[in-house]
Amino acid sequence: MNTERRRQLSSAEERRDTVLRTAIGAFASRGYFGTTTTEVAKAAGISQSYVYRLFPNKEALFTAVVDHCFTRVRASLEEGAANAGGSAPEAVLSAMGDAYAHLIADKDLLLVLTHAQAAAVSEAAVRDAVRAGYARLVEYVRGASGGSEPEVQRFFAIGMLCHLLVSMDTQAVDAPWTRTLSAGVRHY
Repeated sequence: MNTERRRQLSSAEERRDTVLRTAIGAFASRGYFGTTTTEVAKAAGISQSYVYRLFPNKEALFTAVVDHCFTRVRASLEEGAANAGGSAPEAVLSAMGDAYAHLIADKDLLLVLTHAQAAAVSEAAVRDAVRAGYARLVEYVRGASGGSEPEVQRFFAIGMLCHLLVSMDTQAVDAPWTRTLSAGVRHY
């Protein structure tokens, strides 16, 4: 009986992960406000009622997706820090920035983070999820890099600029304004 219960829990956890991964694509396409749990359920190949067994409402599903995306960002930053060409804050921050720039080439992740920031303006639970995600990232970056407050702030400011550059596909536009914004910023 205990083994059977574990198997059920494992299956529910696997389904939850499947729904989260599927929901990333759905929310990336249409955002928090434009995506329904019916669409997520259909994409995951499960019933809407099963989605509601896993997540009590769309808000909980979306905030879980946001948390999942921040977890992916953290893993990317950890990988970057581990591959840094030195232990100086500049080297670690540069390696983390490069890893992040590669990560947001995944347009779905970039779109979910962008939609989350937009929804955070009016949705308290989403705002809390975005705040918590950034709080964890800032503390990780500060600790892993040993960077000063201005260095950590610059790291995140460049990351936001990188979001903007990738979302506008500025690499496809050769103009003075794109060169100004892109100067010294890696994006893929």
